[in-house]
Amino acid sequence: MNFEQLVSLLRDKGIAGAGGAGFPAYAKLNKKADILILNCAECEPLLGVHRQLLANYAYEILSTLDTVAKALGGIKEIIICLKGTYKEAIDAVNANLDQFKNVRMHFLGEFYPAGDEIVTIYEATGRKVKPGKIPISEGVIVFNTETVFNMYKAIEEDLPVTHKYLTIAGEVKKPVTLKAPIGITYCELLRRAGINSEDVELIAGGPMTGRLANRLDVVTKTTNAILVLPKNSFVINKKHAKSSIDMKRAMSSCCQCSMCTDLCPRNLLGHPIDPKEFMRTATTGVTKEVKPFLDTMFCSGCGVCEMFACPQGLSPRTLINAYKGGLRAEGIAIPEREIKETNKARSYRKVSMSRLISRLGLKKYDVPAPLTEEEIKTKEVKIFLSQSIGAPALATVKKGDKVKCGDIVAKFKEDALSINLHSSIDGTVYAVNEKFITIRG
Repeated sequence: MNFEQLVSLLRDKGIAGAGGAGFPAYAKLNKKADILILNCAECEPLLGVHRQLLANYAYEILSTLDTVAKALGGIKEIIICLKGTYKEAIDAVNANLDQFKNVRMHFLGEFYPAGDEIVTIYEATGRKVKPGKIPISEGVIVFNTETVFNMYKAIEEDLPVTHKYLTIAGEVKKPVTLKAPIGITYCELLRRAGINSEDVELIAGGPMTGRLANRLDVVTKTTNAILVLPKNSFVINKKHAKSSIDMKRAMSSCCQCSMCTDLCPRNLLGHPIDPKEFMRTATTGVTKEVKPFLDTMFCSGCGVCEMFACPQGLSPRTLINAYKGGLRAEGIAIPEREIKETNKARSYRKVSMSRLISRLGLKKYDVPAPLTEEEIKTKEVKIFLSQSIGAPALATVKKGDKVKCGDIVAKFKEDALSINLHSSIDGTVYAVNEKFITIRG
């Protein structure tokens, strides 16, 4: 398969990053790359999808990385990045490693956020992506495990993305990792795990970067987990906090201890994000100092500052995100900044995953969530037209149309960053609007 064929296939089959922001996979392909990284760090606490897929489908994933490397042409090394504690995944890779050239494993430490791609690249290669730039600027392409597995199904089986692997964990009777049809409601999946109490709330994604959700939300291409946590838990209370209250608390309580900056993963790599300076400037009203506000553009949103570092329980990440969103809304461009030397204390300031889990009050939930491939059937799915960074797909079906699982229901927008969307069940189109398509089986 040549480069152009691969780009076209990934766009047609609707492959986006299976987690995080959901960057369309085809748009990451670039012949300037000389390193291809598989990110299997499983960044967030309680999540287990990627290591489980690598353990079960190591050959398929490695062969796909090999295919992608050959299509790109200039790849000199493929690096499998995972933690040394992922024994089953490591064993599976080792069992297949001798079949592929220029592939090695790199073992990441048990720290958060090891899966931040800028951090992963530095850990595995020593290369530093400059502030505001993307990995290809340093000759690197990064894909997570499920994204590559979706590529395998597209390349070898001609299958589009119709299902999503996700972990259900927390206050449930049976923590589990499921393969769910895209568009199914959370409540249908939660029945399979069994909720221990009704006095709970849901988080879509991980405890650090996930968002509050409700039971009628639906699975998308980036849904990595549904966490069920008590309403009075630390994580839920943090998610409910209001920026206006957070700012008033910061104005009265921030002691400028600099712990938020001292433990900031991007700052430790030499990026210009400085939460302490932002908090000082924002809480004193000294608006003539614009640099701390502009530098919010370089925040990765990992949440270390507010979920772990701050001794006062303040929320730098939340306030930084609010300012960053405001700058983007006004069309402010990312400023040019130089990268500094890596902090010499970085290795001592990495946030231990076990300590983070304890600090978040999640230790009792840190248990296996076994992967099951059991087919999940549903009577209705809601397919959102925007499931990745870029332009929403354009609906190609109308009410009353009959569709099969895998049929295109929305086409990528020409001359834009966009991907196709497909039906995840057999059924009839029940509703179409500018935001989603409903299909009933």
